[in-house]
Amino acid sequence: MESSRPITPLPKSRSLAHGVVSYVADLIKDGRIAPGEKVPSEAEIIRALGVSRSVVREAISHMQAAGMVETRQGVGTFVLGRAPQHMGLGAKSGMTKEDVLSILELRISLETEAAGLAANRRSEPQLARIRAALDAFLARCNSGGETATADTQYHLSIAQAANNPYLHDVLSHINLELLPQARQTSAHIPRDAPEIYLERVRREHEDIYSAIARQDPESARAAMRTHLSNSRERLRRAHEQYEASKDR
Repeated sequence: MESSRPITPLPKSRSLAHGVVSYVADLIKDGRIAPGEKVPSEAEIIRALGVSRSVVREAISHMQAAGMVETRQGVGTFVLGRAPQHMGLGAKSGMTKEDVLSILELRISLETEAAGLAANRRSEPQLARIRAALDAFLARCNSGGETATADTQYHLSIAQAANNPYLHDVLSHINLELLPQARQTSAHIPRDAPEIYLERVRREHEDIYSAIARQDPESARAAMRTHLSNSRERLRRAHEQYEASKDR
C-alpha cells in the first residue's frame, strides 16, 4: 500500500537522483519519517517529483550505500536511522577546478582514516558488503557502463565499516552531494583512455579491499591514500593539459 504522506515537488533547480536523496534525507531529519518507517514508494516519488524510475532506483542505491535505508524484497524501503548531518559542508554553485581538487584533498584525509578504521573494526557482514560493492563496480567496468554510482557505493561501504557514525555522515555528504557536482565541473576535461584509467582503478580498489579483508589498517590507509592521491593527480594534470591546449 502506498503511503498517504503528502510529498511536495522538488524545486526544478535540484538535480535528479541527488534531489531525491536530499528530499528523503530532509524527511528523516525533520522527523516526518522515523527509523523503521517506510519511505515513499517509487510510484509516489515518480508522480510527485517528476523523475524517472531509473533516477529513483539510483537514489535508493545511494541511500542504501550511505546506510540511510534498507530495501526488503517485496515489502518496500525502510529508514534505518538518522539522516546524515552535513555539518555545514554546503554544495556550491559554479564549482571551480580548485574546488574540485580541494574536495579530493578532503577525501584523502577522511577516507584514508576510514579505511584504517574499517580494517580494524569491520564485521564479516560489512566485509561482504564491501566485496559486493567492489564486484558491482568491476562488473560495470567490464560492461563499459557508467561506474560513478558503483564507485560511490564501494567507498561508502568502507566508510560504514569504520563504525564511526559522524565520519560516515560527512563522507556520505561528500560522496552523495559534493562529488556529483564536482564530476559535472570536470566532465568536459579529456582524460586517459577509459581502458587505461579503469585498469588502474580496478587495481587500486582491489588493494584497498585486500588490506581491509586481512585486517591490516596501515596497508588499508596506504592503499586508500594512494588511490585518492592518484585520482587527484590525474585530474590536476588533465585540467592543466586542457587549459594549456586552449592557450595554443
